[in-house]
Amino acid sequence: MPTYARADLVFERGEGPYLFTADGERYLDFGCGIAVTSLGHAHPHLVEALKGQAERLWHTSNLYRIEGQERLAQRLVADSFADTVFFGNSGAEAIECALKTARRYHFANGHPEKFRTITFTGAFHGRTLATIAAGGQAKHLEGFGPAADGFDQVPLHDSNALRAAITGETAAIMIEPVLGEGGIYPVDPAFLKAIRAAADEFGLLVIYDEIQCGMGRTGKLFAYEWSGVTPDIMAVAKALGGGMPIGACLATEKAASGMVPGTHGSTFGGNPLATAVGNAVLDVMEEPGFMAGVEQRAKTLRKRIEQTIATHPDVLEEVRGLGMMLGIKAVVPAGDLVAAMRDRHVLVVPAGDNVMRFLPPLVIDDSHIDEAITALEDACVALEP
Repeated sequence: MPTYARADLVFERGEGPYLFTADGERYLDFGCGIAVTSLGHAHPHLVEALKGQAERLWHTSNLYRIEGQERLAQRLVADSFADTVFFGNSGAEAIECALKTARRYHFANGHPEKFRTITFTGAFHGRTLATIAAGGQAKHLEGFGPAADGFDQVPLHDSNALRAAITGETAAIMIEPVLGEGGIYPVDPAFLKAIRAAADEFGLLVIYDEIQCGMGRTGKLFAYEWSGVTPDIMAVAKALGGGMPIGACLATEKAASGMVPGTHGSTFGGNPLATAVGNAVLDVMEEPGFMAGVEQRAKTLRKRIEQTIATHPDVLEEVRGLGMMLGIKAVVPAGDLVAAMRDRHVLVVPAGDNVMRFLPPLVIDDSHIDEAITALEDACVALEP
């Protein structure tokens, strides 16, 4: 279906932070397939893990225990607030599981009337009928009939509106700690605390959507670690598989108490291939000094972007974000800036609020930062009024 406005580019292979076309043209990938290939392309450890698993076992279904899945779940639990994990194939599946988990929690505790979830303006939680309703954006809902019921949107960073929206039917509050598609907005830690406090006061569950901002993207394994405010349920995906389709819904034992056999499932979710790569991703990200290196390089990248903004205020307005999840708000149309970067062989990603996203591989070095900033400066000169 013609659902994508694709660029006229075909890539034949990838190596580290670069993609190569069939005729050998090289592109610096600062989009990572929208925050997916966070360890670069064809990372040797991930390739080895995938090859090894492919030679042994591909699929059994979730009718049986899957050793790699159990190991990955145990590692995610050890690294987070969670006690239990469900694996699917994507971020949208992880969100679907999170929403069902919240509803079942209240059902199992004698409150089937509690099924609504509060979300926030500018949110993006996926492309299924439920997740576009959760995001609430008109451009995603148009033409798909009445929005799925059960979602109430309030302005971000408005504690009074949040508390006013809570009713006897409210089950959960869901938020991205760093808004991605909405324009790379880090949520104020004080507001995350306000959400936690309201949820605890009214007996609600807190869901974090870390599909884009999780798995090392901000310089910590999970973005919520910056605030120290934990959720009850969390969705992760994208970088978890480094390019293999996998999503995960993490939850506390209490929040997941209503999810019993038969309430949810996934044919391919957490299969041996995907979880072998997921474990390999964690092998790399858990290496001593890995996250500190991400944080250090992210500071360098941000400083260089700020310097470029100061030199080209007629093209660029500001940079915001956390770690290597950076949004550059443009003065010119962001689409023109994305195209200008692509013309200079650097791939980036557009976002809402006229923002261009830098989502580079977490393994870049200073030479890659130099290359991206040179392209950004050249693009600004070309777009200067």
